Amino acid sequence: MPRAILIVLDSVGIGGAPDAEAYGDAGADTLGHIAEACAAGRGDRAGLRAGPLALPNLGRLGLGAAAAGASGIWPAGLPEPAPTAIFGRAAEVSNGKDTPSGHWEIAAVPVPFDWGYFPETEPCFPAELTEAILHETGLPGLLGNKHASGTTILAELGEEHIRTGKPIAYTSADSVFQIAAHETHFGLDRLYALCETVRRLVDPYRIGRVIARPFIGETAETFERTGNRRDYAVPPPEPTLLDRVIAAGHTTRAIGKIGDIFAHQGIGRLYKAAGNKALTDATLAAIRDAADGDLVFSNLVDFDMLYGHRRDVPGYAAALEAFDARLPEIEAALRPGDLVVITADHGCDPTWRGTDHTREQVPILAFGPGLPGKDIGARASYADIGETVAAHLGLAPGRHGRSFL
Repeated sequence: MPRAILIVLDSVGIGGAPDAEAYGDAGADTLGHIAEACAAGRGDRAGLRAGPLALPNLGRLGLGAAAAGASGIWPAGLPEPAPTAIFGRAAEVSNGKDTPSGHWEIAAVPVPFDWGYFPETEPCFPAELTEAILHETGLPGLLGNKHASGTTILAELGEEHIRTGKPIAYTSADSVFQIAAHETHFGLDRLYALCETVRRLVDPYRIGRVIARPFIGETAETFERTGNRRDYAVPPPEPTLLDRVIAAGHTTRAIGKIGDIFAHQGIGRLYKAAGNKALTDATLAAIRDAADGDLVFSNLVDFDMLYGHRRDVPGYAAALEAFDARLPEIEAALRPGDLVVITADHGCDPTWRGTDHTREQVPILAFGPGLPGKDIGARASYADIGETVAAHLGLAPGRHGRSFL
């Protein structure tokens, strides 16, 4: 029986979303703009990388061709051979450009409702919500209470947090309530308990995720977020591909934040790691562990968290090149009958205004031993990815999406 490996390059969009204008993102193109900046020398950083974007393995699979199909422009520097993989691109039908929406739709369950969002005001959280949080937890107050970048707000308020014991609460253009607190001065378990309380209190506001953002350090110059982040997401509205794998008697092997994104539904085994290198190592370990019929589902978060939101073009380019260099390891770990699908959940164009996700199409690169390449064109929903994996694993078709195999 075959196995399936699904790898989400978090935020590696390729532009051209049909409804990008409705989100203020017409013209956003994460991959294309990174490639353009690198070709012009704006992706150089001493000691990190220099020159045009170099993605020979992703290019060989068909990343350049998929991107050209989405945006109409071939990414500068990417090779133009005939792709060896099944390649194409997909548009999102779920509203918003949030992490849960993208991942659930990839797992063949588009989001049928609108998320709730907090306004770009100060304070941004409703007074009754803040009062309920303080009443239930006994906290002396909340710092922040605004839209902010996670690293910027640490530098701004981290020292006050240590001094006062007040956690830092903030949001973004996503449907999210984020809480930053010091791992030792505040306590990691205490932060998790706080997030569990807030998760319950924000349910009436239709907020997708509450995120624990622990950090260490003693001064604004030394504060650093740790790998102990935890996401508290609402559960998907119906069984996803992950649940279908479990129901068939097989194992879903979740790497990185996949377990949190799916509210730990349909998860057989978790592989925790921090950083793209460790997450790729964990993905390879899961591939080695996987039995017939299993699904390996991995999210490589650094593209989004460290480089997209921080609008760091050289860092993003270097991370893409580092993953590209490890693709041969993934290919070498495959068995006959395996299917790998590489995709993304949204964009986060580091050349775009603001610090938020961008509404874009995402690449589809599907390959495996003996699987011939072909152009599958534009897919109307990310759900086609999940249904393709389901068909490969011999699962009955779901209600959303259509296999491209």
